[in-house]
Parts: sequence; structure tokens; C-alpha cells
Amino acid sequence: MSSAKAAADTLCNPDNEVSAHYLISEDGEVLSLVPEAMRAWHAGAGQWGAVSDVNSRSIGIELSNTGLAPFAAAQMDALTDLLKGITARWAIRPERVIGHSDMAPGRKIDPGPRFDWRRIAHEGISVWPVSQKLPQDVGTARFAAAMAAFGYTATNDPELLLATFRLRFRSRHTGPLDATDLAMISDLAARFPVDVNAAVA
Repeated sequence: MSSAKAAADTLCNPDNEVSAHYLISEDGEVLSLVPEAMRAWHAGAGQWGAVSDVNSRSIGIELSNTGLAPFAAAQMDALTDLLKGITARWAIRPERVIGHSDMAPGRKIDPGPRFDWRRIAHEGISVWPVSQKLPQDVGTARFAAAMAAFGYTATNDPELLLATFRLRFRSRHTGPLDATDLAMISDLAARFPVDVNAAVA
């Protein structure tokens, strides 16, 4: 959308069959569009771990951004405050804070390569890899297994899995799968296995 207002108009029009719980403008204004306890139509087809109906198991936040531009400081501040409140109210673990691109690889790209996931993790409301112990053997099967263990279960396409991982964790890196990719996702999978103690939808 060209602006937060255009996005709000789209999200509030029932004919579009798309909605979200919140929309945050570039200047940090938070618009509450759907009560948190109600289902919104922000995710669509996709999966995270064993959860295939993501809309019924999530609170959707939209950010006014083209997907390629930097996110304004006021917008990130507002998002951080909003996420802290939501995760506290609903007892959501940091590893369950994901992007639409995580649960719908290839179909969705948001929040995009310019989104500061590291900052969100530093705030304690998402996660980031910490281990940089590089494996000796790098293979797509090991990478795919670690991706699935962490939560990326919507696709088993090796190229799409790598592109989706890098969109969030290594947005400036290109080339074939390497030891750093595998080390990072292995660390996340070991510390945050997606379906431990999680109900299945």
C-alpha cells in the first residue's frame, strides 16, 4: 500500500477478506483493527510447526512499509511496546514471534529484508542465533531438518528454505548453502524446537 491510510482502508473493507489485529504507521501510530481475542485474516495459507491454521492461533500486526524501505525508529519503538504487551497478555514465547514470510515462504515476503529482527530479539520478544560453531559437513538434508525443527514446515523446497531463512537472519548474504547458515539454524532448532509443549491445530 502507498500509505498507512490506504492499508487501513484495505484491511477494514470486508469485501477484501483480509484483516489484521493491528496496523502501525510510519510515525508510530498504532491502529487497533480487530480485538485480540478474535480471529483476523492476515496470514492465509501457510504453516508454522504443526500449526496449519495460523490465523486462528496468532495475533497479526501489519507495518506500513513497502517491504524494501528501512523501518522508522518511531514505528519500531511502537512495535516493540505493542509486542511486549501482547506477549505478556497471551504468554507467547519469543520464538513464536514470527513474520508472515516465515509461515508462508515464497508467498509472503513481509516484513522484508530491512526489518530489524536482531533488535526485536535484543528486546527479548523474538530470537536470534548465538552459536557460530561451524559444522564440518554442510548438506541440504541437515539444513532442512533443522529448519523444520525450528518451525519452517510450510515447504521442503531446499532453495526456498534457504531464501526464507536468509530473508530473516542473513538478508545480505547470497550464494549456496554454507556452514554459517547451518550453524545458525542448528542453534535455533536446538534451543527453540517449535512443537515442544505446543498444542497442535
